[in-house]
Amino acid sequence: MLLRVHISPTNIRRVELPERPASVDHLKSFLSETLQLKSGFSLQFEDPDFNNELCNLNDIKELPAPKATLKVLWEASPPLDSTDTSSVSSLDTASMTSCQNDVQSPESSVSRNLRSVEQWPSTFNIPAFSLDVELRLRKANEIYQQTKKPLNVPRDMKCEILDKIVQAIFEIKAYPDAYEVQSVASALVQKHPCLAEPGKRTGWDGWVMSIKFKLGNYRAKLREAGCSEVSVNTKRKSHEGVTATIKKPKRAEVNFLPDHPEGQTDDSLEEVRLIMIDEMKKKRIDSALIQQKMQETFSLRRKEVVEIQPLVEEIRERWPALFLKDEICMEFFRISNVDLLEKFNMSLEKYTTPLLKLYRKRTDAFGEEMKTLLDKLDEQVSDITTHRKITALKGLPIFLREKPACFLKMCLDTDPEDHSTKGVKIGILTVVEDDVAAVTSLPTVINLAIILEEAIVLQDITDLPAAFAYLFGLLYALNMEYPKELKYTFEVIQKIFMDLGGTCSARVQSLKSKLC
Repeated sequence: MLLRVHISPTNIRRVELPERPASVDHLKSFLSETLQLKSGFSLQFEDPDFNNELCNLNDIKELPAPKATLKVLWEASPPLDSTDTSSVSSLDTASMTSCQNDVQSPESSVSRNLRSVEQWPSTFNIPAFSLDVELRLRKANEIYQQTKKPLNVPRDMKCEILDKIVQAIFEIKAYPDAYEVQSVASALVQKHPCLAEPGKRTGWDGWVMSIKFKLGNYRAKLREAGCSEVSVNTKRKSHEGVTATIKKPKRAEVNFLPDHPEGQTDDSLEEVRLIMIDEMKKKRIDSALIQQKMQETFSLRRKEVVEIQPLVEEIRERWPALFLKDEICMEFFRISNVDLLEKFNMSLEKYTTPLLKLYRKRTDAFGEEMKTLLDKLDEQVSDITTHRKITALKGLPIFLREKPACFLKMCLDTDPEDHSTKGVKIGILTVVEDDVAAVTSLPTVINLAIILEEAIVLQDITDLPAAFAYLFGLLYALNMEYPKELKYTFEVIQKIFMDLGGTCSARVQSLKSKLC
């Protein structure tokens, strides 16, 4: 039996079992021994019956055969004195997923100021209230079932209900969208029917307004307490009057602007940053040390990126490790709790065929640009799968009636670098071999690079899909806006490919409906 074991965003292992394990405990023991994993973890598997969504593995009979993908979930942070690489990688996952454990360590201290959810839940989990409130609700629900008479909620009871709910909301998201607040009110009335409001269209419209108002008050209290995520939106006085630069999460960032870990300050984290700078100057970089220090300084980095909004070149000087491929993935995971490459590649694999069918079905509607793109795909004789994915991505902006020419750049390996990057704020550069034979055949790609603010920030990328993924991760890491000429293309990547965010624009929703 063949397994793909996801230990952390940067540590994914291939494991072959001689036979199917007798139980989940036997499987965990085998993985612990084979991969040198510490104890104290559970397993999830990609369930093919639910479109490969993750489910907890409680019975070994649930595990698909002959191949399966597993994800390790840590129940507590592994010891910090472990030196093997798998433990270091596992530690990073632990710091993201075990925010409520009581392990006293630097990593667990860092994790406490980060949210561990991935996105807004499909069904909001209404928290438990105090015993007296729960008893009153239970009795009122019984009466409602018999008489359909709703409860006249006392002021003190309503205050507690709203306090508990807004705290639960803030643990997931500081600034929920309107439809998300509506989902909370709906879940509340569904769990406690006695709270339905008579005469209202839905029965919970009034609760929506109450939750919004209470959430605003709760944010005000947190702002006074110094919570970074809401303090950044405080109105400030200037010579032109009262102004406020709104810096809210706009792309489903889970950890948009976290507070510093307990006991840390700007000065102490600056010292850690300087340690990383020295390490990055070495010929052989200690990647485990860089990963640990990047995790530790995440709050300081986000503070600079979100509040100061420096130029990309300034960020490269202060945080050179942020532009390493592994750290781009890790930073995206810290911000969104989503594995960048795994999620992107899985979605691209899923949508390539439907996208190509749409392109071919409507080729005439998009002129020569789409036809030429599909003709080049038909000319390929090797590595067809990769070329199909590349074509799906290149055709996306054409299908969405945007202009990819200013984004997808191409140059010869003999061209000067500044000539290829001039005027490009955000783009992907394909470097092809300067060969006369390429005039009559397909050019040979020798390098792929990412351009930000007229400078190459990452190169030697394997293929165009990987370049798209790394660029998307960098836009999150640097808090950069999508290019205006390709806003729908990146919205598709965000909301369809990466499943981040809520309501789609009409154009993207139309594509989503066709794909699904």
